[in-house]
Amino acid sequence: MIFEASEFVFKAPPAISRAQRVLIKPTANYPAPYPVTTSPEMLTSIIEGIREVSDADILILEGTPSGAPVRPIYEALGYNFPRVLMPDVKDCIWVEVDNPLPKPLAVPTFWVPNVILSSDYLISVAPLKVINGQANLSIVNLLSALPVSKYAGGEKPWGALYTLGIEKVIADLYFTLPFDLGIIEARQKFIGHDDSPVEGEVDECGKILVGEPYEVDMEAAEMLGLRADYLDLIKLARVALES
Repeated sequence: MIFEASEFVFKAPPAISRAQRVLIKPTANYPAPYPVTTSPEMLTSIIEGIREVSDADILILEGTPSGAPVRPIYEALGYNFPRVLMPDVKDCIWVEVDNPLPKPLAVPTFWVPNVILSSDYLISVAPLKVINGQANLSIVNLLSALPVSKYAGGEKPWGALYTLGIEKVIADLYFTLPFDLGIIEARQKFIGHDDSPVEGEVDECGKILVGEPYEVDMEAAEMLGLRADYLDLIKLARVALES
């Protein structure tokens, strides 16, 4: 669903009322404000919406590209939420999880923080970004939930995954990490490059998109005419999985 940003209030899906632990995965890789990262106002809206229907534990999970502690970034971004745990990917116990696709596109197994697997409801919330000409939305946001130290290689963070074809890796992540909801904070659109992740152009959009991660990323890409190769790969893999 597409909402006007000025009118957006997060309404928790019914499944959250039955959850004991809700995990929120923001984009918080750098100490730079929205639209580079998820705004604290958006997270506050989500947390308040959850609290309306549930007393579940709420976790905010993120990791940094350098492997440095994420806590200083949380503080710089103003992430200060009562009764919310904010673990660091690097400090979690990691579990190797099988990719459920019969023929994985790039990665047959992923190392995943155990708190993802032990959560009942998973939300990816990301700003609307276009990096190197490719849409960077709620599913791409899942990459920094992986321990960067497990995938070191080359000059890029998670470089070992980039050598396999990052669009294929992102598609594999969609099937392996069972996120329930994707939220795209599209009040603005950030256009940049991965060699300078906090510098770029900003356009006004004034929207918030909410839905199942693949569906919401597809809706954003179609609405704004964005290129997102991983969505095409997911579509093909879904057909193969269902058949």
